[in-house]
Amino acid sequence: MREIILKAVANPPKILWGPFLPTLLNLGIQFPIMFMFLGTFNVNPLAFMISIVIGHVVCIVVGIKEPHISAMIQAYGQTAKTSYNLYKAKGNKFAP
Repeated sequence: MREIILKAVANPPKILWGPFLPTLLNLGIQFPIMFMFLGTFNVNPLAFMISIVIGHVVCIVVGIKEPHISAMIQAYGQTAKTSYNLYKAKGNKFAP
């Protein structure tokens, strides 16, 4: 059982050699924009395919430098919430 946990921590999930979350964000943003431009302006989709590949290469490079970027993005999303102070004080206080 210990080997499974170490393997999951040491090898974060990847999609085509890129980190999971940045790769999904790249595809999730660029595909809808591509289809909107195809429907409204009748643009050649090859330009968008090139930009998707360039974005994926950037995701791969970021994943090589920081393999746990997906976990860092998720942790930031959970901790970036603003807290409300129960008593008047300067700055954010996390303890009541």
